[in-house]
Amino acid sequence: MLRQSFRITNTTSRVSHSIVAQNRIRMVNGWLGARVNMSTTAAKNDSAEADVLHRKHLSSRTFVLNRPKALNALNLSMVRNMTPQLQAWDASDLCKVIVIKGSGEKAFCAGGDVRQVVELANAGKQNEALEFFAEEYKLNHMIATLKTPFVAILNGITMGGGVGLSVHAPFRIATEKTLFAMPETNIGLFPDVGGSFFLPRLDGETGTYLGLVGSRLKGIDTVYAGIATHYVPSERLPALEDRLSELETDNHDVINMAIEDFVSEPLHDHKYTLSDDRDAIDRCFRFNTIEEIVAALEKENTPFATKTLKVLRSMSPMSLKVTLQQIREGANLGIADCFRMEHQLARQFLYGHDFSEGVRALLIEKTLDPKWQPATIEEVDREQMLGTYFRNQAPKPLSLSSTATWKEYPYKRYGLTSEDEIRKIVTGEAQGSGPLQLTAEEVADVCVKKSGGKIGVREKVLEVLSRKVTKGTEGELKWIN
Repeated sequence: MLRQSFRITNTTSRVSHSIVAQNRIRMVNGWLGARVNMSTTAAKNDSAEADVLHRKHLSSRTFVLNRPKALNALNLSMVRNMTPQLQAWDASDLCKVIVIKGSGEKAFCAGGDVRQVVELANAGKQNEALEFFAEEYKLNHMIATLKTPFVAILNGITMGGGVGLSVHAPFRIATEKTLFAMPETNIGLFPDVGGSFFLPRLDGETGTYLGLVGSRLKGIDTVYAGIATHYVPSERLPALEDRLSELETDNHDVINMAIEDFVSEPLHDHKYTLSDDRDAIDRCFRFNTIEEIVAALEKENTPFATKTLKVLRSMSPMSLKVTLQQIREGANLGIADCFRMEHQLARQFLYGHDFSEGVRALLIEKTLDPKWQPATIEEVDREQMLGTYFRNQAPKPLSLSSTATWKEYPYKRYGLTSEDEIRKIVTGEAQGSGPLQLTAEEVADVCVKKSGGKIGVREKVLEVLSRKVTKGTEGELKWIN
């Protein structure tokens, strides 16, 4: 393996990065120093107590999630607040960019407010409870298919419902405060809000791992994983928002370049949190049954595998099996069909046992001792699970606000180069990848050029190559499948 041989040692590259960094710092300091108290117009229904604030400034429009004491947890009132306004802004010629962010210092949005949902379900009002999921998914789909550029600022905890408000946007900005997770299997649910679409489209089996285990990613690691597209230090956010508001175009490429001006320089000493375990994740989570994944982890016999097994065995067995199936199904579905599938799954979970039990044990009484039914993975009958959750058609399918759909994110080019794109360049499958037998630095150069010089691409490419290639007899790179 070449883990140690891909350090950046090119002196010219270091000097170039230094010059770029100095220019970037001057520019950002200029923005910070030049800020004045510009007027901000609030929507008529805004008040200090509103759960979502609307802000207008020049050509930008901003949603501010305003429940800081509840970590901006998403409820039905907030969904209904944002949906019509988002439609109006998307139709306005005066609006060039839409921004969403959270108030307070801790969270963007820590998830959906599921307590009320469970209370309704426990009272026999499952259809009323399902309205939250239906309207939430409609909003998520709307964000995914907007024509107006949408920028999500993930400056804090971003979980569950907060992921749905951000991960499908073309621009997702992480900061040093970002904390991402999809912990739904821990409360007897499944990673919804489009998890069936975005999770299988992450590198390798990263999405399967994150969806099943609920592991957390922080800061710049969310960019490496493909959750976020840019890493901007939080102190630069006010200047970035001012810059976005001054743009007189809704061209996505222009928006991207504006954000790139505020991105942090590469952190050369940073190591991707999942780097050491990425190969094991791909080996163990590539299977289509939970039983096979557990067996593979047991065979690994490593601290990572032991820890992961312990976590999996604490999760709802039904949730684990449904989650794995939804990820496998979602890999071949368009985004609209993914939301329709999740709506059906949510309906079944509202009538089931584990969601209510998980919320009781983990969020309400906090006894941390959920009694899952069935209690073990082995007790969950796969055919029965498929029949109940995936083949049992809902009496009223989810109706979305538009028919727009696609099978790949149309703006994925704004994130870092994917592992699959790197593989195609190494193997010569990528169009324009040049001659074969490229060195690691040459592969990185190709990726950086294709990205338009995006910060962080070189570092990710070298990290991937350190795990995924070996050197042939003539020094050529060979991809490890």
